[in-house]
Amino acid sequence: MLTLYYAPHSCALATHLALEHAGAPYDLVRVDLANRQQRSHEYLKLNPKGRVPALVTPRGVLTETPALLQFVAQSWPQAKLAPLDDPFLLAEANAFASYLCSTVHVAHAHRMRGARWADDPGAWEAMQRKVPQSVGDAFALVEEGYLRGPYVLGDTLSAYDYYLLTLARWLEADGVDLTRLPRVVEHRRRMLELPLVQRVIAQEEGA
Repeated sequence: MLTLYYAPHSCALATHLALEHAGAPYDLVRVDLANRQQRSHEYLKLNPKGRVPALVTPRGVLTETPALLQFVAQSWPQAKLAPLDDPFLLAEANAFASYLCSTVHVAHAHRMRGARWADDPGAWEAMQRKVPQSVGDAFALVEEGYLRGPYVLGDTLSAYDYYLLTLARWLEADGVDLTRLPRVVEHRRRMLELPLVQRVIAQEEGA
């Protein structure tokens, strides 16, 4: 049995969707970020990074969304969440996930978490002002080069679509000009129509 530690409106949604898609047996534990439960002694023992998601497995705790998505894809290969039989395509898919993690998500985080990078509140405000451009530019690369068809990998839904959806749900709050991103917005619309996605989002946000 797996246990996913998550918070609503966080990147943990991608792993939650992948687990549900795969039909994996798992439990959910909600982490109250508003009350800083992620910094509690108990949670830091589980995940010293103090963030979500964290996935408890029989072999230990895994963190970082790209790693969690690959773990789910390889543990339930019948779900076809990743191109596991093609090393090059799998590497490309992992490069996309890494880009979302290291570039897109970090640009988004400058809106709320400037204290991670600077001590000067004036610097935080400068970071916030930059977010519409920095996040928009990061998504422009997705728009122009990473959507190979209706889904990230072409005609087949994969774990990477769940990850893209998760971050694309933050575009309005980040002040991004959506007219720059018609394919990303269409992808998001299509993903949000999936019953599985609707069910998981309702479960997280209604808990």
